[in-house]
Amino acid sequence: MRRLLWVLLTVAAVPLLGAQNPSDTTRGAEAQHLRQEFRRRWNERVRQELSLSDDQAMKLQGTEGKYLQQRRDVMQRQRAVIEALRGQLQPGVAASDDSVRKLMDQRERNRQALAQLERDEDREIAGYLNPVQHARYQLMRQRLQDQISRIRERRRARGDMLGRPGMRGLRQGPGRPPPP
Repeated sequence: MRRLLWVLLTVAAVPLLGAQNPSDTTRGAEAQHLRQEFRRRWNERVRQELSLSDDQAMKLQGTEGKYLQQRRDVMQRQRAVIEALRGQLQPGVAASDDSVRKLMDQRERNRQALAQLERDEDREIAGYLNPVQHARYQLMRQRLQDQISRIRERRRARGDMLGRPGMRGLRQGPGRPPPP
């Protein structure tokens, strides 16, 4: 239980630290260290729970790293689209139908890209994990994603937006949709 709590706290802290001013190298280095420590513990736990061989563990880490970066890139584009949509849909501001349509189209393309990355990653993993290991791995990842989502949701409910650049101290106001 302690280990799970540590992992959750690390996951919760990483976005906060990573959103800090890049010129502050101490915080940046700390965030990088936390990310590395989280990855190390995650890899250790996956290897142990799935009884992976050295070869399987190395391949899985490589696959995770490859798709993690691709997923981050798409998610960064998605956040930019959502922010642009928010800008277009501000109360009292006339939204441009053409701009909103283009943003919505881009939002959908980003969703499709994320789904394709998931399929590609699963196909690659299926090449070196047996079906039982693969299914267990997917369940472990889903549990982790659910835990991260719950942590983020609790932050949003508190109005704690420190993890989002440019959103410090911003609270959800009346008539304003909750952040994604």
